[in-house]
Amino acid sequence: MTTQAIAQKRIVSIDKQEGLEVRDLILVAVLLAAGAVLKLTVSSFLTFAGMKPNFMIAMYCLAIILTRPKVYQSAVIGFITGLISQIPMLNATPLVNIASELVGAVVCGILLASLTKVAPKTASMQNVVLPAVITFVSTTFSGYTFALVVGCAMNGLSVPVVLATYAVMVLGTAAMNAILAAILTPILRKTLKIA
Repeated sequence: MTTQAIAQKRIVSIDKQEGLEVRDLILVAVLLAAGAVLKLTVSSFLTFAGMKPNFMIAMYCLAIILTRPKVYQSAVIGFITGLISQIPMLNATPLVNIASELVGAVVCGILLASLTKVAPKTASMQNVVLPAVITFVSTTFSGYTFALVVGCAMNGLSVPVVLATYAVMVLGTAAMNAILAAILTPILRKTLKIA
């Protein structure tokens, strides 16, 4: 191997370590757009006892799981999702989603980085179980961040009251998002040929 080929290979590996590839950025953009469209169109039809999937959270979790960004890049994805959520039809409480989606995405990035190192490398674990667990926990953090800001900071409720009041809605939404991630992750990995 020539010196130039070695240098080129090193540059490619450094680029891969430092940022998301163009394909990854396109996938993130498409998934966030799909989340916004789904939230605007079918989300209300899937409501059950105050619970419904939050397609914005599910899609940024899916984007993070599929592209495997660094934690700070996950934070950027969450921040962008929060900004998209400022579209009036997507958000009844301006600016709160920026904080909640940022927290959810950071939790998703941290869980992905830590759990993939210790989890068994079986297909079912990597394609179904981990995406479901990561999405469930990330949605829970995002949902409770939203609830705490709205309930405590904006309405003066106590933390225990907010945690109890929002439990069914937050955990129900987290469960629905987890199911969505468990279904879509293997399909998208196979379709897009993502390892």
